[in-house]
Amino acid sequence: MVPTGLVLAVSGLLFTLGVIGVLIRRSALVIFMSIEIMLNAANLAFVTLSRAHAGMDGQIFAFFVMAVAAAEAAVGLAIIVAVFKRRHSTDVDQMALLKW
Repeated sequence: MVPTGLVLAVSGLLFTLGVIGVLIRRSALVIFMSIEIMLNAANLAFVTLSRAHAGMDGQIFAFFVMAVAAAEAAVGLAIIVAVFKRRHSTDVDQMALLKW
């Protein structure tokens, strides 16, 4: 059995990598994948804490996060593909199309 603290540390590391990916990278696809890493890190923490406290709450939250991530993937990839077809680039600095 893996200790809870170690799994939470891995979750924190994954979330940190996701935040760094969002802040540093300029490609919309890499930013999109970094957001997915952050959502999976949150799921890992939810399930780990749920197991540690012998409850089902964290697993239910993880299920909802997966549903939101699936919807985000569908909508986000559609937007990225549409912008790529028009601009031939996924650089977020060139995407002023969706700004006010």
